[in-house]
Amino acid sequence: MLVRVGLMNTLGLFEHNESNIPKRPARVVVKTERGLELGHLVGHFCPYKTGHFRLSLEQIKNYFDYSDIDISLEPTGKFIRFATHDDLSEERHLQKIAQEELNSCRRFAKELNLPMKIVDAEHIFGGERIIFYFMSDGRVDFRELVKKVAHEHQTRIEMRQIGSRDEAKLLGDLETCGQQCCCQRFLKALKPVNMRMAKMQKATLDPSKISGYCGRLKCCLRYEDKTYTELKRNLPKKNDTVKTNYGKGTVVDTHILTQLVVVEHDDGTKIAVPVEELEIVSSTTTKNEIQDSTLDDENQQDSENKNSSKIQSNDLEDSQRQT
Repeated sequence: MLVRVGLMNTLGLFEHNESNIPKRPARVVVKTERGLELGHLVGHFCPYKTGHFRLSLEQIKNYFDYSDIDISLEPTGKFIRFATHDDLSEERHLQKIAQEELNSCRRFAKELNLPMKIVDAEHIFGGERIIFYFMSDGRVDFRELVKKVAHEHQTRIEMRQIGSRDEAKLLGDLETCGQQCCCQRFLKALKPVNMRMAKMQKATLDPSKISGYCGRLKCCLRYEDKTYTELKRNLPKKNDTVKTNYGKGTVVDTHILTQLVVVEHDDGTKIAVPVEELEIVSSTTTKNEIQDSTLDDENQQDSENKNSSKIQSNDLEDSQRQT
């Protein structure tokens, strides 16, 4: 079954022997590498037959790959039971305790003058550990902090470094569109977003309007980027000379979604012509320029991927430095 667990809403496939899977939303207790956790059963959105997906594992993998969702098809844990009333009551109790643990960790960090911002705390349902999510500009030696917090709460402590987008995933609420933040609601892989995407979609370049809760470019700019990129390839460049039913002219503007090209003729008249009704006579963009432009976009994308990987690398290393 497909289950979402933890504050970061991690998706995973869990082994089970249940023959009756509820078709309505349900809470389940599962065993992961972190311990016992209370999760949300999301498999009910997919058709079940005697407790199994009707889709093959290969079809599920293709769906996640196409959606840019990073998920392993290997079982990530084991289903224990459907959550009971006592389980849900215990969850509410642990959430209250987590707030107290968060406050104490912030207090200790301030006493030790550590350059870090404690964002949130997660108390694992089985009580195996407490995970603190923090932000910092660089590496932080938090060994003394871990000792103090572990002594205070008498349990295993794990520190996880996160970035601004992960902070929004933990604390964000509603965006300017009126909907809950995408990273909270359904996004599992926070892919890089660059200014080229905003310019291509002719979105306003006002930072306050294209930046999300995290202060970075909104993830939704990426949703239609692939479609815009494919449609843009069909259009001529500005200043290209084209031939239409009204004669030759120069391209002065293009509309990606409508696939219309604004052409200015020698007499100064401008008309909008569908791209399939014109012929390019001469292009101002050389093959080398196109390759250079593509290379610049790839370099910018690689740079953002490296920055994202750096945060993930810090996250992995920090998760190993725990008591």
